[in-house]
Amino acid sequence: MLVTLPFPRFRPLILLPAAGAGLALEGPIERRLGKRAVAIAQVAGGIALLLADHAPERRSDAEAGARDELLIGAAQACALVPGVSRNGATITAARLLGFRRGDANRISRDAALPVIAGATALKLFRLRRTRPSPAYAAGFAAAFASGLVAAHLHPRIDRMGSYAPFALYRVGLGLIALRFVRLNGTND
Repeated sequence: MLVTLPFPRFRPLILLPAAGAGLALEGPIERRLGKRAVAIAQVAGGIALLLADHAPERRSDAEAGARDELLIGAAQACALVPGVSRNGATITAARLLGFRRGDANRISRDAALPVIAGATALKLFRLRRTRPSPAYAAGFAAAFASGLVAAHLHPRIDRMGSYAPFALYRVGLGLIALRFVRLNGTND
């Protein structure tokens, strides 16, 4: 079954914080953050989404202004931290700004396309002189396949009455990861 999603609305101000932070901070973040930070980010992101899920639903995506786009873009930039979900961060920000669940999800999807396309183009540019390993190709295929599955699930997610299942999943996964980090006694 072919799933079609509405063409995303280009929101240029959402792109600025994420692109700027990505270009400036990608290397330092990748070098400095270890497993403990990833697990803590999972837990914190899940708790933030759970709290934001209770925000009043008073706005539609058509009411998003420049301030909203910059704040949601800043939330998207937080996804540079390993363990922070880009989708979760933007939905959390949109819900805290009062957008309805379906509209928050739509804004998140609109924000994703240019950032993901830009990051992919940058990675491909950096790989142009190397031969990607089979693991890289498998990772690309898995990401593409999971994106197709997610696109199929978006209409169902839009109709859900709560993001609590996703939030609790993230908290649980983060707590399990923290336990493993503690048991192994390493932050690498």
